[in-house]
Amino acid sequence: MAKRLDGKVAIITGGASGIGASAVQLFHEHGAKVVIADIQDKLGHDLADKIGENLDIMYSNAGIIDGVVSRILDCTKSDMERVLGVNLVGAFLCAKHAARVMIPQRKGCIIFTASATTAIAGISSHAYAASKCGLLGLCRNLAVELGQYGIRVNCVSPYAVVTGISGPMNEADSRNLEMALSDTSLLKGQVLKAESVAKAALYLASDDANYVCGLNLLVDGGYSVVNPVLMNFMNKQSGN
Repeated sequence: MAKRLDGKVAIITGGASGIGASAVQLFHEHGAKVVIADIQDKLGHDLADKIGENLDIMYSNAGIIDGVVSRILDCTKSDMERVLGVNLVGAFLCAKHAARVMIPQRKGCIIFTASATTAIAGISSHAYAASKCGLLGLCRNLAVELGQYGIRVNCVSPYAVVTGISGPMNEADSRNLEMALSDTSLLKGQVLKAESVAKAALYLASDDANYVCGLNLLVDGGYSVVNPVLMNFMNKQSGN
């Protein structure tokens, strides 16, 4: 198998489980030297100093959720600040410290894990949606600023993936939830797993995407391109 990241150095945040763990394994299989990093400001400085002039890929993947879809009256200020702090501010810090290394070498790749909520509303809590839509805005702004240095900045935006972020579940419950989510997708016969998102991130990180910058790559089985409400209503009326 051709190694698409041979000789490259990658930092992946949130790499201990879920999408991050899949990306760590996949990037390593494709020849990258992978560092699983934290997103705290001082640790980011320290890590950038240790790597020096040798960073090719920053994959900012760490994130949290604040529960199921909730009403605005149920969303607290502390919930909003906590989710924004990890999902958006954490990603900002990842990009900031990566840029410190990448700008002088005039090359590099920054990837964020966003969400299908950047393309379609009503599938997450308000705090989570705000954090991920803000992340897409950050990605696009950075693509403008950093593109002049040869640095590519992109998002990979998955539909719901069953990972540890959803809370503890046994294998049977995880499988049932995956199948239920798959049934809501436009693309039948496929189940979205963390590995699928990691493969999309691998593409963005590789030289195959050497002219891809500012992209929000949706991995949602077509969920965000269709509103089925009218068709479901018509089918119901016709007895189908």
